[in-house]
Amino acid sequence: MADQGQDAERRTGARTGSVWLRPPRGGRSGEPPLTRARIVEAAVALLDDEGMDRLTMRRLAERLQVGATTLYWHVATKDDVIDLAVDEIFGETPVPDRHTPRPRADVTLLLHHWRLAMLRHPWSAALPLRRRPLIGPNFLAWMEFLQSSLLRTGLAEDRLNAATWVLYNHVMGAAAAQSGLLLSPEEARAGQEYLDSRRDRYPTVAAHSYITDDAWDAHFAAGLDFLLDGMAARPDRGGPDPEDPAPA
Repeated sequence: MADQGQDAERRTGARTGSVWLRPPRGGRSGEPPLTRARIVEAAVALLDDEGMDRLTMRRLAERLQVGATTLYWHVATKDDVIDLAVDEIFGETPVPDRHTPRPRADVTLLLHHWRLAMLRHPWSAALPLRRRPLIGPNFLAWMEFLQSSLLRTGLAEDRLNAATWVLYNHVMGAAAAQSGLLLSPEEARAGQEYLDSRRDRYPTVAAHSYITDDAWDAHFAAGLDFLLDGMAARPDRGGPDPEDPAPA
């Protein structure tokens, strides 16, 4: 299939790079209409139903009831499909159309919604970092709101990207852990029993429910507090204000 994909890419004359840097293509003469919007809808549904391992251009074409050549006319590679699908997720929850007088609250609310978006589509939280950044319009709208809110807290501009990556990693890491760590009650109990039997070697870990603690929402919120409080603790550089109301 990889060779077929490469051949199709050569036939369509696709260039390397992000799908967002190439304009959408119209339908081919004599074929039923296929749009980028239809492709994205089908790709997200396939990923939600079957996961990343089952996404292939052939399976996506079958779901769309078109030939593979028709699909390759619109999207050159599977990476294009993934880029489009991920950006679609960020479009499900609109970014606020204005800032509030409380920039830390804006940051907090945005990041909670970001995590929930990933959890609705668990495959997205497990995506590894790839060769190219996310530059779809929906993702960039989220990023613009996040970075402009961080600057409104007083964060120094030379620390903006570092702060952004820390918060990005917190959201994605928390969502990936919650989506991927699916222990049955039996597995959790066996894990805790294992730790209890070695309490002399791992007393702190055994005593604090390392394996069985599943308070994901509370831990995400607390971790976010740690990060934002750390930014606020640098008055020489500026940082977020101390208020941080959690979203309902």
